[in-house]
Amino acid sequence: MSDFKRIYLASPHMSGREQKYIKKAFDDNWIAPLGENVDEFEREIANYVGSKGALALSSGTAAIHLALILLNVGKDDIVFCSSLTFIASANPILYQGAIPVFIDSEPGTWNMSPTALKEALDTYAAKNKLPKALVVVNLYGQSADYNKIKDICDSYNVPIIEDAAESLGASYQGVKTGTFGKFGTFSFNGNKIITTSGGGMLVSDDTELIEKARFYSTQARDKAIHYQHSEIGYNYRLSNVLAGIGRGQLEVLDKRIHKKREIFEKYVEHLKRISCIQFMPEAQDCMSTRWLTVMTIDPELTDKKPYDLIHYLQQYNIETRPVWKPLHMQPLFIENDFFKHNEMDISQFLFNHGICLPSGTNMSEEDQGFVIDRIRAFFC
Repeated sequence: MSDFKRIYLASPHMSGREQKYIKKAFDDNWIAPLGENVDEFEREIANYVGSKGALALSSGTAAIHLALILLNVGKDDIVFCSSLTFIASANPILYQGAIPVFIDSEPGTWNMSPTALKEALDTYAAKNKLPKALVVVNLYGQSADYNKIKDICDSYNVPIIEDAAESLGASYQGVKTGTFGKFGTFSFNGNKIITTSGGGMLVSDDTELIEKARFYSTQARDKAIHYQHSEIGYNYRLSNVLAGIGRGQLEVLDKRIHKKREIFEKYVEHLKRISCIQFMPEAQDCMSTRWLTVMTIDPELTDKKPYDLIHYLQQYNIETRPVWKPLHMQPLFIENDFFKHNEMDISQFLFNHGICLPSGTNMSEEDQGFVIDRIRAFFC
C-alpha cells in the first residue's frame, strides 16, 4: 500500500446539481428507461452542439453501431477508421461483419491524416471497393481537420461518422464538434469530461434517421398493441436516472472545459524548460477541451522513455497512461490495411513516445504541483 494519496488520470467530478434531476426521477417513479430526463437531456445536448436531433444511448459504442446500421454497413463492406484511438471506435464495424481499414494521424493535430485518407480512398476506388463510411476520431478533446476531410470524402461520396467521444464542447472554426459528419457520437463514460456513469449520444441533422435509430435502440418494436418485431433491435437506451446525472453535468460542462485547459496550461508553464518534452499541439482555428493533457518525450533528446516515467510516477501513486495503442498494431487487426501519413507512421510514434498526465477537474492545485515536481525530478 502506497503512503501517497492516489492521483487519478481522470475521475468523475460531480457538481451537486445532478441530485435534483435524480430526485425527480425517483419522485415520479420513472426509474426504468425513458422519461423526462432522457427527453430533456437529448434536447439539451442537441441545443448545445447545434444539431437538429439527438438520441440518448447506453454508450458511445452503441451510438457508433447504430450509425453504421443506418448507413447500411453490412458483411464484408469496407469502413475506414482512425487508427490512433480506443478500440470502441472500430469494434462496431466488426459487429456488422464489415472490414475496418485504418488511417494514420498527422503531426499537426494527432488526428486523421487527410494525406493518408486521400491515398486510401484512391487505392480503394481503384479496386472498386469504396468504403461505406468513415469513422473519424477527435483525439483527446481536439477536432480533426474537417474542411480537408470532408472535401476528400465528398469527392467520393463517403459519409462521415464523427467519433466525438473525447471532444464534447470542443470546436472547429467556431462550430462545435460532433456536427461535421452525417452522424456524431459522444460518450459519457466515467472518465469523460462529463459523465452519466456510462452512456452515450447519437446526434444528426437528419431527424428521420435519428427516429429510425430510436426504433432500433428500443428492440425494434413494431407499432402494435402486442409485442411484434420485424427487424433486429438492440437494448441501447439510456436510463432516466442516468440521464438525470447527465443533465446536472451538462450545466457545468463549460466550467469543466475551462478547468481542463487551465490544467494543461499549468503543465506547459512548469515543464517547458525540459527540452525533451513536447505537448499535444492545438490546431489552428480549433478549441480543444484538453480532455487529457498529453505529452511526448523526444527520443533524440533523452534516453528516458514514457514507460520509465509511468513506472516512476506509480511509486508516488500517480496514475498515468501511454497514448492509445494504434488499432493497426493490435493483434485483432494485424491483417487489416493501414495507410501511413507520407510514409511515416505518426500514430505509432505517438504511442511509442507519448504519455497522458493526470487531468481530472477535481484534482487540486497541490496535487497537480506534486505531479509536476515528480516529473521534474525524473528528468533531473
